[in-house]
Amino acid sequence: MSQEPTTTPVAPEGDDYLERRALRRGSAGWVLLTGLGVAYVVSGDYSGWNFGLAEGGFGGLAIAMVLMGAMYACMVFALAELSSILPTAGGGYGFARRALGPWGGFLTGTAILIEYVLAPAAIVIFIGDYVESLGLFGLESGWPMYLVCFAIFLGIHLWGVGEALRFSFVVTGIAVAALIVFALAALPDFSFGSLDDIPVDASAAGSNSWLPFGLLGIWAAFPFGMWFFLGVEGVPLAAEETKDPARTLPKAIRWSMGILVVLAVVTFFAAAGARGSAAVQEAGNPLVEALQPGGEATTLSRIVNYAGLAGLVASFFSLIYAGSRQLFALSRAGYLPRFLSLTSRRKAPYLGLLVPGTIGFLLAALSGNGARMLNIAVFGATISYALMSLSHIVLRRREPELPRPYRTPGGVVTSSIALVLACAALVATFLVDVTAAVIALVVYVVAVGYFGLYSRKRLVAKAPEEEFAALAAAEAELSRD
Repeated sequence: MSQEPTTTPVAPEGDDYLERRALRRGSAGWVLLTGLGVAYVVSGDYSGWNFGLAEGGFGGLAIAMVLMGAMYACMVFALAELSSILPTAGGGYGFARRALGPWGGFLTGTAILIEYVLAPAAIVIFIGDYVESLGLFGLESGWPMYLVCFAIFLGIHLWGVGEALRFSFVVTGIAVAALIVFALAALPDFSFGSLDDIPVDASAAGSNSWLPFGLLGIWAAFPFGMWFFLGVEGVPLAAEETKDPARTLPKAIRWSMGILVVLAVVTFFAAAGARGSAAVQEAGNPLVEALQPGGEATTLSRIVNYAGLAGLVASFFSLIYAGSRQLFALSRAGYLPRFLSLTSRRKAPYLGLLVPGTIGFLLAALSGNGARMLNIAVFGATISYALMSLSHIVLRRREPELPRPYRTPGGVVTSSIALVLACAALVATFLVDVTAAVIALVVYVVAVGYFGLYSRKRLVAKAPEEEFAALAAAEAELSRD
């Protein structure tokens, strides 16, 4: 994939093109962005990860969590460097555009978009299930509930990014505090003997009490190990709305990942050790299940149940934000229809919010299968992880003198580890849900066809990511001369 500007014809635009597509700058500091990074992920601590116990047992999921945690840690260190080089709303698309050319940028941006459109659709279904199970106001899960959720939270985003991030920060704080309360409440019932109580499949190669489904179970548990961290890579998408992004983004990314690692370890051990891996492996709300050994609700289990709803809201809300910014950047540069990047008087990309929000609502209302949509989102995520990690490697090799306000510890070794593990996680999605992987692949192929046949000839030269890449290509040409 070439970086040369002649490979991709660009379309001229009026002088006011970027003015009509401007975001509100300086709306977030590193604290709010750290909260955003945790908000993307925190719902995964409350539900979803435990299904990995049914794939790999406690030992299998534990190893998968460590490996996927290593992948995310290596990747976010690479992203911290990339975001200090190119702090634009394009995030992963912008990084790959610089390193891998227009095709690389589109493939990365589309994979990220699949993740951030499908994940809110899945989470809104879980929100509906939580509201119904809690008996809140007699409400039931279904399309009216999904519509209300999208309408309310899209409305807050349309109000403005500063207000949206502060709302997300407060809700995330509630969810994190409840995880700490849960861990302390589960501690008295913790037993190491409860961790490996899933029956062993003797026919599985390498099976034992810690790996009841054998060595292959570790690999099958990869997508569920990801749920403790899925979405944290979205922090750079706030670059154009951040104060001093070259310094703020790397700091926020590192803090977010550190907090998520602590929450993942505490949640995983406390839930499995308090009630037993077998009891929580198929629970829709595993933390609540862990606090109800006799099946009877307690005050603490109710508190954690309500907090689980807060965690789902935080992730739902922040993922809507991430999807809108990725769509905004791809549209502004001409990879997707340009009208999708228009912003309102409050500098919110209103169509970038409303269009994916509408798609997410329809998917939720028509399918009702949150688990499958999350698996599709994971497929898109793993593709983007591999391409973003590759982008870091390419830029380190090809442009070693590029100014880097932040440098990844370990350099290309770190991003190479992320690349290998991302490819392994991509293959693992086929082990868990072949149908979801095939659906995601079909969507991806259709998007690639659109770019190859139409939009690659209509890119916008003055979009920040395109301008930056064109400047780099020109400098490389001069150095060769």
